[in-house]
Amino acid sequence: MIKKVPVKHILSVKINSKREDMYMNATHFGLSHPIVIACSQELDTLLNRYENIRSVQQARKVMS
Repeated sequence: MIKKVPVKHILSVKINSKREDMYMNATHFGLSHPIVIACSQELDTLLNRYENIRSVQQARKVMS
């Protein structure tokens, strides 16, 4: 049987991985390199998705 993994957990793993990628790229290329900027933008997107899910879950708790 396949266990369903919560979306927040999947996003958390992706966020941590993207942070590591960004740090490694920034160390290698410098903060203003296009690769680092792209990583930062991808990380922002993941963080926004995570926060949206968290806020919806929080609102549901308040309403119940």
